[in-house]
Amino acid sequence: MAVTGILGKKVGMTQLFDERGDVHPVTVLKAGPCVITQLKTLSKDGYDAAQIGYVDFIKASKVNKPMTGHFAKSNVPPVRMIKEVSVEVAKEGDDTEVKAGDRIMVDIFSDDKFVDVIGTSKGRGFAGVVRRHGFAGGPKAHGHMFQVQGSIGASSYPSRVFPGQRMPGHMGHAQITVRNLRIRGIDVEDNLLMVEGAVPGPRDGYVLISKAKAPPRERRGFAGGTTLDPLKASKKASPKKK
Repeated sequence: MAVTGILGKKVGMTQLFDERGDVHPVTVLKAGPCVITQLKTLSKDGYDAAQIGYVDFIKASKVNKPMTGHFAKSNVPPVRMIKEVSVEVAKEGDDTEVKAGDRIMVDIFSDDKFVDVIGTSKGRGFAGVVRRHGFAGGPKAHGHMFQVQGSIGASSYPSRVFPGQRMPGHMGHAQITVRNLRIRGIDVEDNLLMVEGAVPGPRDGYVLISKAKAPPRERRGFAGGTTLDPLKASKKASPKKK
């Protein structure tokens, strides 16, 4: 049994060059260290999962008594953030069992190529339809209100506004999941994980990093000398006219 995810912080963005000299924009994540604060079992809780906490300095006075007892039960230090992640069955020949109090490091992704990252996007406050939904707005001439939404209802029928109508409101500060980010580098000493692409949220924002649930299939022979042209291959496979 092994844990499939880890908590981390967003450090920022940079760029890396591969062996061919191509540049790739990457997001640097400080993945862990984390500690298992509780194990959920199928017999006791109805499902298998691991409750993990991000190890970060926090005063004991900032933790209430129920959570203090919860941490003391597993003999772990106070943590700043707690999330549940799924666990996977260990491979054949691997008898390691996770238990409460074990540490989780970034090396759990050493055999993976893609990860899923869940973060909270930046809050933009109250925004209008032009900024929030990308509306074109009204006429920009004198005497017109450019960024006003305009009419939203019908006349006599149906005499109401349909549910889901895009209107001004709270923009951002929503949970965003970015799937299949390619791992470009792992720094085990500093607990850094570099993934290709952007991750939602500000710097020092907390994210949940997990193994990709549906990783993309690798394309063999892509951009190589043995790559087949699909148009030529279809012509060769088609029956020839007599």
